[in-house]
Amino acid sequence: MGFDHEFDKRRPANTHVAVLMGGWSKEREVSLSTGRACTKALEEAGYRVTQIDVKPDISEVLSDLRPDVAFNALHGKWGEDGNVQGILETLNIAYTHSGVLASALAMDKQRSKAIFRDAGIPVAESEMVAIEEAAVMHKMELPYVIKPVSEGSSVGVHVVTHGSNAPPENLLQERDLYGDFVMLERFIPGLELTCAVLGEVALGVTEIMPLLGFYDYKAKYEEGASEHVLPATIPPKVYREIQQYSLMAHSALGCRGVSRADFRFDETAGENGELILLEVNTQPGMTGTSLVPELAEHAGHNFSELAHWMVQDASLNR
Repeated sequence: MGFDHEFDKRRPANTHVAVLMGGWSKEREVSLSTGRACTKALEEAGYRVTQIDVKPDISEVLSDLRPDVAFNALHGKWGEDGNVQGILETLNIAYTHSGVLASALAMDKQRSKAIFRDAGIPVAESEMVAIEEAAVMHKMELPYVIKPVSEGSSVGVHVVTHGSNAPPENLLQERDLYGDFVMLERFIPGLELTCAVLGEVALGVTEIMPLLGFYDYKAKYEEGASEHVLPATIPPKVYREIQQYSLMAHSALGCRGVSRADFRFDETAGENGELILLEVNTQPGMTGTSLVPELAEHAGHNFSELAHWMVQDASLNR
């Protein structure tokens, strides 16, 4: 991740950047935090920045504004699943992060899992089950995880542990979140690990230690709800495997710019333990508690330099 002179000349520092933030997904508040943090970083880097709280009229807003670059700080459905990327392609506005297809594939956990498996990356067994069936009886051996197939930030994730007599009682009440089907996935015990990819470079590996329960929405975004250990204190072989799998997953999906891959490592499984890729985030959080800025800082690049690189990397046909 270098910032050589020729690279910087491609897009002058007075470039007009529209930061797309907010939206109407379940992750609206996190997106607003990401947008504010990225706006500050971009202004420090010398860019002219306009914040846009995205609403359904975003096409008209962008057509009138005509920014040089759209910095996509949206999270969740619509902003992370290829929809807003399609609008930006249609309007011919260069944008950050992944393109239409990679965004859509990464957002669908079941489809992306098939791609990872074909690429030789280890994933956990899972299946799609009608929500009515998943709500009344265990359709997978305990322990397992219930997930919406197309949400991020651990929204709607339930861990069904040993000894649970039935699935969560409120599952059917959350149909608007899950839709008609939920994804059931074998629960992987052990360490929560993550690695970011910038362009074609895998950064370090962070171990995430939630102070209560698992790494849910609260643990991700509430100050002090989790601790980050960077670099992760894991065997060097596993550290390198995580970096390699992160690059492989980034490439298999066709990601661009920044992505973050999340893993579980069960060091008690077999002689060498079990390493599993859970998912790839094409729009990872960039708030005060977020992992990607922390990983970039560890690699020697502050938040402003990271945001600058992302704007320089922006393009169409991603």
